[in-house]
Amino acid sequence: MKLLIQPGDGIMPLIKGITRARNSVEIVIFRFDQREIERALANAVSRGVFVHALIAHTNRAGEEGLRKLELRLLAQGVTVARTADDLVRYHDKMVIIDRRELYLLAFNFTHLDIEHSRSFGVITRTRNLVREAVKLFEADTKRHPYEPGLARFVVSPLNARKQLSAFIKGARKELLIYDPKISDPAMIRLLEERAKAGVDVRVIGKLTRRSAGVAVRKLSQMRLHTRTMIRDHSLVFVGSQSLREMELDARREVGLILCEAKVVSRLVKVFQDDWESAAQSAARVAEEPEPVVKVARKVAKILAKDLPPVAPLLEEAVRELAGDGADVELDPKELEGVVREAVKEAVREAVEDVVEEVVEHASGKGA
Repeated sequence: MKLLIQPGDGIMPLIKGITRARNSVEIVIFRFDQREIERALANAVSRGVFVHALIAHTNRAGEEGLRKLELRLLAQGVTVARTADDLVRYHDKMVIIDRRELYLLAFNFTHLDIEHSRSFGVITRTRNLVREAVKLFEADTKRHPYEPGLARFVVSPLNARKQLSAFIKGARKELLIYDPKISDPAMIRLLEERAKAGVDVRVIGKLTRRSAGVAVRKLSQMRLHTRTMIRDHSLVFVGSQSLREMELDARREVGLILCEAKVVSRLVKVFQDDWESAAQSAARVAEEPEPVVKVARKVAKILAKDLPPVAPLLEEAVRELAGDGADVELDPKELEGVVREAVKEAVREAVEDVVEEVVEHASGKGA
């Protein structure tokens, strides 16, 4: 079993795996801009390898880019299927080589995820894990129901909540977590319970509410994309699902629970290094805002200045909901809270893709 660490390991392990394929390559794609991997898939087809790509029906950028990828792959001889639209997202990322080797990834096949983001992947030939991955691939390709058959193979929305809850509950001394956004109330309560029981709970990422005993730091030296947990220096979870209700209960996400000592020790070392770097970055920002902080604050001020008057918009929305003549009683504080959260979510979704495009463009110019 091998651990992939991004940034650092890059795309070569993936390309080597595809190049070694003799019979089949099965790949699940959510986001994709790595033309080197695309060429490796085309070369595999030219060698007589059966290449089967399962592409998500949509992502936040929409269907156009995925449709273009589908047409390119089809033109190169790749067999292509699209996921169903029964779930909010099909967000898992896997590569299966000759049905003997599984690449389970927390990162997408993109320059941003691989070269500029903290993320991880696992390469394994463990038979039951590979077999379960094949079973899921076939089910999602044919749009048939999938029934989980292995506790270590964590699949949303089927067994992820159960298995990740048990993972957290089992912590006795330490729980180290990478997660861009932990917001699921039940999961947060479990983390608080473990902290109250004396477990050292540390999160690199974001927790949507302050929790006593849970230490949180922001990974500021690079983008955070992985979802990973390390328990008591003995067990790890690496996958695509955050501890968020949507990713646990309404999307296709996949992860693995592993106990291999080398994988565990390397993850612990990386986490500890990132934890210290996050503390140092926070101290520097407190003294002098870094350029990225200055840019973000400047954009926020411009947006706030250009916002339209809120009162007319709110009044119009209430009228549309209840009608002009209706007697509607609204709790001002409750309404304010709901509007604040709705605006935050709308702005976050609108900004996220733009930021990724700007970072990718800037990185490309500097290369």
